[in-house]
Amino acid sequence: MAAVQVAASLPCEQPREAPRELSPEQDDGFRRLSARLRALQPDDSTVSRMEIHLLFDQLLSENYSEGGGVAPEDVSALLVRACQLVPLNQNHLVSKVSQLIHRLLNRLQVVVDEQNLDFLLTYTISAIQQCSSWTHMEILQALAALVYCNGSKCQKHLPDLLGKSGLLMKLSDLSHSDPEVRRAAVHCMANLCLSVPGQPYLEEPYQHVCFQAFLTILQSPKSSDMDDITFCMLLQNALKGIQSLLNGGKMRLTQTEHLGALLAVLKKAMFHGLPGLNIEMPAVLYPTPLPQYDGRSPVKPQQPESTAARPSANKKKKHKVKTKKTQQGEKAEEEEEEPCGEVEAAPGFSMDQANVCGESAWCSSPWGSQGLPVDGGRAAGRERASLPFASSSWKRVSSSESDYSDAEGGMQGKMRSYQAKVRQGALACFLSTIKSIEKKVLYGYWSAFVPDTPELGSPQSVSLMTLTLKDPSPKTRACALQVLSAILEGSKQFLSVAEDTSDHKRAFTPFSVTIASSIRELHRCLLLALVAESSSQTLTQIIKCLANLVSNAPYNRLKLSLLTKVWNHIKPYIRHKDVNVRVSSLTLLGAIVSTHAPLPEVQLLLQQPCSSGLSSSSSSATPHLNTPDGWKTFPAGPSLEEASLSSPKGSPEPCWLIRLCISTVVLPKEDSCSGSDAGSALGSTFEPSPMRLEALQVLAHLARGYFSMAQLYLMELGEVICKCMCEANPSIQLHGVKLLEELGTGLIQQYKPDSSTVPEQRVPVHLVVVFWTAMLSGPLPRALQSSEHPTLQASACDALSSILPEAFSSLPNDKQILCITVLLGLNDSKNHLVKAATSRALGVYVLFPCLRQDVIFVADTANAILMSLQDKSLNVRAKAAWSLGNLTDTLIVNMDTPDPSFQDEFSGLLLLKMLQCAIQASTDKDKVKSNAVRALGNLLHFLQPSHVERPRFAEIIEESIQALISTVVNEAAMKVRWNACYAMGNVFKNPALPLGTAPWTSQAYKALTSVVMSCKNFKVRIRSAAALSVPSKRGQYGSLEQFIQIWSALVTALQKSEDTTDFLEFKYCASLRTHICQALLHLLSLASASDLPGIQETLKLNGDMIRSYILQFLKSGAEGDDPGAVHTPQERVQMVRVALRHIYSVQALAGDTARGAIMGFLEDILTVHCDSSGGQVVLRGPSDH
Repeated sequence: MAAVQVAASLPCEQPREAPRELSPEQDDGFRRLSARLRALQPDDSTVSRMEIHLLFDQLLSENYSEGGGVAPEDVSALLVRACQLVPLNQNHLVSKVSQLIHRLLNRLQVVVDEQNLDFLLTYTISAIQQCSSWTHMEILQALAALVYCNGSKCQKHLPDLLGKSGLLMKLSDLSHSDPEVRRAAVHCMANLCLSVPGQPYLEEPYQHVCFQAFLTILQSPKSSDMDDITFCMLLQNALKGIQSLLNGGKMRLTQTEHLGALLAVLKKAMFHGLPGLNIEMPAVLYPTPLPQYDGRSPVKPQQPESTAARPSANKKKKHKVKTKKTQQGEKAEEEEEEPCGEVEAAPGFSMDQANVCGESAWCSSPWGSQGLPVDGGRAAGRERASLPFASSSWKRVSSSESDYSDAEGGMQGKMRSYQAKVRQGALACFLSTIKSIEKKVLYGYWSAFVPDTPELGSPQSVSLMTLTLKDPSPKTRACALQVLSAILEGSKQFLSVAEDTSDHKRAFTPFSVTIASSIRELHRCLLLALVAESSSQTLTQIIKCLANLVSNAPYNRLKLSLLTKVWNHIKPYIRHKDVNVRVSSLTLLGAIVSTHAPLPEVQLLLQQPCSSGLSSSSSSATPHLNTPDGWKTFPAGPSLEEASLSSPKGSPEPCWLIRLCISTVVLPKEDSCSGSDAGSALGSTFEPSPMRLEALQVLAHLARGYFSMAQLYLMELGEVICKCMCEANPSIQLHGVKLLEELGTGLIQQYKPDSSTVPEQRVPVHLVVVFWTAMLSGPLPRALQSSEHPTLQASACDALSSILPEAFSSLPNDKQILCITVLLGLNDSKNHLVKAATSRALGVYVLFPCLRQDVIFVADTANAILMSLQDKSLNVRAKAAWSLGNLTDTLIVNMDTPDPSFQDEFSGLLLLKMLQCAIQASTDKDKVKSNAVRALGNLLHFLQPSHVERPRFAEIIEESIQALISTVVNEAAMKVRWNACYAMGNVFKNPALPLGTAPWTSQAYKALTSVVMSCKNFKVRIRSAAALSVPSKRGQYGSLEQFIQIWSALVTALQKSEDTTDFLEFKYCASLRTHICQALLHLLSLASASDLPGIQETLKLNGDMIRSYILQFLKSGAEGDDPGAVHTPQERVQMVRVALRHIYSVQALAGDTARGAIMGFLEDILTVHCDSSGGQVVLRGPSDH
């Protein structure tokens, strides 16, 4: 007997798992029947077969429940014994044992161990090969249950299953006669593709075999022998398989044909069975910015979308029907017209966690239960596909006919439900596809899925918005919106080309106008969907999709009114009964106030009266605020009045959005919107945490983008922050501290020299002092010492670093000491987040005018920073290096003060230690290195003659300069090389260093000249040219040969100043030429008589080129904001005159004609320039004639 022979090598005992709590009745029944089965011996007699039949019937009739007390190893052992007892020539028994495998594994959610699995797979494969075709359906169901979540353990059976002549390939082929068997085989393939985290996956050849098989199924029309429901389930299984390949297998769609073919079938499946729609798709979609053809069958004209885009879900309120015992003990299913799996918010809950498409339903956990109903789990995943009407993994499907009442139209209602699941499956698969390809590839197919023209009666391409507006299933609408959100996420660069501010009157439509039209159409459709939607979960997805669109659209390049429409539509939903809708509404408002801020359109919206668009006269069909005036119930303290008085006349009205957010955070919730707030704590009087957190984030966005509004509420917001920091919820505390940081940053921005805020409109310094005094007297110090919440501690440090420097000096002395003491103390923290934030804050404080001349504070800060530079965390070291750069900037600033006491008192030993640490940091990662070389340049600039003369410093100076030279020439990040060139320029500024005579001089100049001639990045070339023009004496350039090498390198760099293949570098060409011309004129103004012949030689070869660029330099001057560039025309001409006077003063060598030639060259430049500008110039003195 085949079964007995296969079992010969199987071990009898398996190690048992930890015992689980048992159900006594179920456990007794299973154990009793299992014992009887084990007692049987393989026998081909009729009596034996009858007894086996009876035992199998009893086992199948047991009422098993998920995790109902039967140990997995007992189930596996029973199934193995059952197969050993059933020879493959007994078709009926094989059918029954297959049913037993399917039922037990599904109902008890058992994953068979590898050894038993190997035996059972061998048995089922042999059964398919040897048994009659009528048994294949049950055997395939058993096979599907066995391989579910076991794909990684089936590797040795894959040739038999998926090889060229493999069983599943034959049975799933379109030519197979039995459609149910074909569907079951496809389901087995889909389960094989299902991955388990941490386990190996299908080998790549088998992945492609399965992908091609699934794709062929999706591309093929329904055969005449297949009914509609079976066809729907076949499509669902194929979609599930492709999604598993993309999710768990990390399959990459690198070939355009594969991706285009997949997108084509997904687009067709997305509209499968949608009433009134029948589209014909090409076999492959190709990436193109132009809309592609897809036909639409003639249908009756649609009703205007503004009145009814689809049948209202309230018109047909379906009631789910529960039977006493549905097949396999499943619960009856809710109809599609009801929101599926709607999730209510809990504290800390994010709607992003609600996976309406279930795109990771098969790979997020061993059970694949994410995105499934709570009672479904793994059993649902296997049963659905194994029952006679196998289904998908997007929602549980019961095959019981009693699940569909007569009122639902019987089979017609069931058909609509299956068709909706195909659409949901296609959308879930599309979502996985989006996540598996690069965005730049995805946007080539933008026009195939996103509309760009209104749908008013014209047969335009159907899109995701068609589903959003027309699909009768709220879950399908939510899935379509989730896919659209995924497409919009990260689309800012792609959408940035949109532009429609000017009227388009051309013979062709530019791509920028097409994208702008698409953005406008998305706004129109999403707002229509918002008004028409009745499902709270789908409503949440619409609003989240709008928030994604708002975050990425370039409103500064689009016509006005788009944001105004969104703003006015979303206002009524702020007090919707569903908390998730309210949270997402605030998210959308936050997106509006953070996109391209500040926008004049949003500024006007914020100034609207608080009741604008929110009055109770709103349509009763739309949720609205009952008591908008209630927002003003929070008292405004005297400090707020003071802030208002300090604002100029005609200052804007108080901002209703800020008032709303303040009320949401600190006021008790209103009864009118507390009905569905499951997320709020029992007895809590406040809004649920997600609502309050979102309100705090909106306040932070307003403080960042529209500080002129936020400053009117400065003191009141301070009270809100204090209340937040006093709460027990760490998330509320954290967001309160982040709001404080944004307010502090806004105050600092107001006082920056380049601020657009006029002094009269700034918050007065004395009021800022009051604000920060209140913060430091409140709960902020406690947050700084909250070691059990390191994230809160770190954010509190960031907030502390946002104190206005002008206000810090006016704080009470004890508050200043508190800030400094806390920061220096927290620098010893063991938590890297806290340590990084502390290092950064110290780097900010060391620049404060009132602290930077305090030698003790600077020294303490230096020691703290140097300690952090040794930390294991890269983030800590990067922040410490930035702070070290700031500290050394302070040293340079202190050099310019009349009082030399700081330089005299600063410890030489500490300087030595700083140089050593900076050298070490210059070999670290780029994040650390860029600031380490900046610090090295500053430190070498700061060294005094007394330091340089010491032997201990000579070696460290040499090491420091060698570190800079190696950074300049190495292929490091461009920011690092730029900083190294800048640092080299700083080194050259120190007259105490032996520049020109030291051995490292030639190496330094060689590195800089190499960069100025050949570096790909023009900004680095510019910085190198600037460094070469720093030395102020001829002797600092070294020997004659070295001077001429520098001169020649600059001439070559000028010649190559337009040689680049990167068009982004072209904008720096003019600035590069400006700096090179400055450097050349600077060298001429220092040249000695022995240098002139070498200069003359280069002028003979390249004089015309140099002349033209210097004339261009005199005309246009420097571009950019480089402080080292000469800006005024008078300064530029003066540089030429200084060079001319210097050459004139040089005592020429006997018989040398170079002096005269160079003077003639410069005079010619001045003459041409003055002729073109209408000026006059004195060329030579009288002794020259």
